[in-house]
Amino acid sequence: MAFHALVEPHAQGMLDVGQGHAIFWSISGNPDGVPALILHGGPGSGVAASTGRFFDPTRYRIIAFDQRGCGRSTPHAGAAGADLSANTTGHLLADIEALRLHLGVERWVLYGMSWGTTLGFAYAQRHPERVRAMVLAGITTTRQSEIGWLYRGLAPLFPAQWEAFRAGAPAGTSDSGLIAAYGDLLLSPDGAIHNKAALDFHLWEAATISSDPNAGWPERWNDPAYILARARIVTHYFRHAAWLEEGALISGASALADIPGVMVQGRLDLQAPLTTAWDMSRAWPAARLVIIEGAGHSSGDAGMGEAIVSALDGFAG
Repeated sequence: MAFHALVEPHAQGMLDVGQGHAIFWSISGNPDGVPALILHGGPGSGVAASTGRFFDPTRYRIIAFDQRGCGRSTPHAGAAGADLSANTTGHLLADIEALRLHLGVERWVLYGMSWGTTLGFAYAQRHPERVRAMVLAGITTTRQSEIGWLYRGLAPLFPAQWEAFRAGAPAGTSDSGLIAAYGDLLLSPDGAIHNKAALDFHLWEAATISSDPNAGWPERWNDPAYILARARIVTHYFRHAAWLEEGALISGASALADIPGVMVQGRLDLQAPLTTAWDMSRAWPAARLVIIEGAGHSSGDAGMGEAIVSALDGFAG
């Protein structure tokens, strides 16, 4: 199955969401089509333009936005003196509702990847009447076990990269304290310190993002300001377990009973192991779990994008 053509946005703007924050949004595709919202990953990655290729622009009204602190939203988390206190999961959920009301959307299809799946589950459980369907890939719920896997559990598979990642933290930092330690380094006013921490943080993540060891990393990760903002937001969210009660998104999945969905999951996804998607599939019977053999945590891995397109096409009618 071919990807859809990318089309330029026909509307865009900034929405004031309070606490000094404004989020950037854009709309492309059919103005009268089925509304669909893109929930990007990270947290703090911003929307990649290529995500639009998953949607049929003749049938979808494709809505994208950059979550607080990243992309073209302001203030940018990579700026000097960045204040992340008004950047939490609760704030993002309120921003989504504010955007829905601003754009006059009654109900929409949600698409999310990685962190975007956590955000999608949280939003749909809070506002199930606003969700027509969900297509989610690389399933996460940001449980402590998932965070611990990312920043310790994977170490035996990548000993050289783990050693470098540990070396980037202050001497004496425990494995359980790595996220907080990096968070502090990233907020240092010293550019040499926070830029090195951002690079070290992303070098560790790059080792596990794809099932292809030669895949490299996304082009936008070559921008020091981009990876600084992203690393600051990731560590901020993960050191607070995304302000979610442990296991709450799985235990609360009964709220999704009337929402159809498709979860696309790479069998070899190291950043979001299959067990989370499996647990959610048991708690959300209305969803279909599609496992892509040989794929990792990248929508660019073979089979992932095609499965996402197929699922979204199925909800476009």
